[in-house]
Amino acid sequence: MNEITEFFWNDYWMQQSQKPLDEYDAFQFGADADRLAELVATGMKTATCSAHILYELEGEAVPQIHQYSVVLDAKNLPVAIIQVTSVALVPMNKVPEEFALAEGEGDYAYWWDAHKLFFTQELAVHGLSYSDNLLLVCERFKVVHKV
Repeated sequence: MNEITEFFWNDYWMQQSQKPLDEYDAFQFGADADRLAELVATGMKTATCSAHILYELEGEAVPQIHQYSVVLDAKNLPVAIIQVTSVALVPMNKVPEEFALAEGEGDYAYWWDAHKLFFTQELAVHGLSYSDNLLLVCERFKVVHKV
């Protein structure tokens, strides 16, 4: 974590009545970190999804309800702190349109095309192929603090 992100995290918790969490994640969303971080900060983006297999390959835990994360822009500067409100494992071809729209990036057709391309590229790095029934980790979140 960089100092600016740590300050942002600690500043949020100084305003809360509970003790700050020791561990948290800080990350950029997808291929266009600035645009997606702005969608989060404005409340247009309240959901995200990831390929479940990538958590397994990278030895990462699947997000949990109530988990906090710092959303970073393309320069690794904090934009918002989010809290996970729900997590579900859903095959990509069963993701409801309502969830896709909550990602805030466009209509359902755009969501489908953009995610198919993104997951095809991400899986190829690991020598894996994309399929329409790729199991996704579908998260909903709320913004609890922003710049």
